[in-house]
Amino acid sequence: VPHEGRHGGALGLALFAGVISAAEIPSHPNVIFILADDLGYGDLGCYGQQIIQTPRLDQMAAEGMKFRNFYAGATVCAPSRCVLMTGLHVGHAHVRGNAGGDMSVQALRDEDVTVAEVFKQAGYTTGLCGKWGLGDDFDGARAGLPNRQGFDFFYGYLNQVHAHNYYPEFLWRNESREPLRNVVHTLEGRYGGFAGGYATKRVDYSHDLIASEAIDFVRQNKEGPFFLYLALTIPHANNEGTRGAGDGQEVPDYGPYDAYEWPNPDKGQAAMITRMDRDVGRLLDLLKELGID
Repeated sequence: VPHEGRHGGALGLALFAGVISAAEIPSHPNVIFILADDLGYGDLGCYGQQIIQTPRLDQMAAEGMKFRNFYAGATVCAPSRCVLMTGLHVGHAHVRGNAGGDMSVQALRDEDVTVAEVFKQAGYTTGLCGKWGLGDDFDGARAGLPNRQGFDFFYGYLNQVHAHNYYPEFLWRNESREPLRNVVHTLEGRYGGFAGGYATKRVDYSHDLIASEAIDFVRQNKEGPFFLYLALTIPHANNEGTRGAGDGQEVPDYGPYDAYEWPNPDKGQAAMITRMDRDVGRLLDLLKELGID
């Protein structure tokens, strides 16, 4: 389990379920990689946590493997994601830090080779649902857009500051903005080429949309082979929401934690993790339903 740190980082789950013989392993197995943004390994039941409910992820761990020496490439978002996508040590990678005003330092280049490009060369259909953070719709950063770095399909956020907001005004579908019904209050100042904010009218919850797109991608490509990079934003806080509204753990409801005598941000954190667990369970159930688990 890679862990970038509790603030501004990401944690990935590479949990492989089941034991099969070598003869049963397909030459082109489907691959799903789930990245949870800013999740600490101690937030999951399978690593000893006893309060937040994560039954489906705990099931994955029980049926598969846990990796206790699986490290992220950096302590912050963009370079760690670059290491994940390129396989390069951060000292050899182009992206070595989060961008300030120059997005080119946080965007992959034409000459960079991603794991998605390698999968495509092997005949895979490739999809990314969630947060990218390695290319943007700015001068000097477009070469790093997901569809130009090996992904056949992309739905979600390009910019990591935009990804703080769970009720944004739009999400990207491939290289087009898809408007949502939320209304956003934008804060002054720009970071990474983008001005962050938080919603004053909350209708469309981005995590739910991203999870549904991932489900649809698997259904549409069930014949395989496919590679799905599910880069969830949960449970990263909306930093701008914390500064502007006092609570950045944006979630439609607190679920089983509503009655707890906790501060609202703690309820939100727990509810986000349990919501993520629920949607990983939906994905596992779909794989079983389609007979490809």
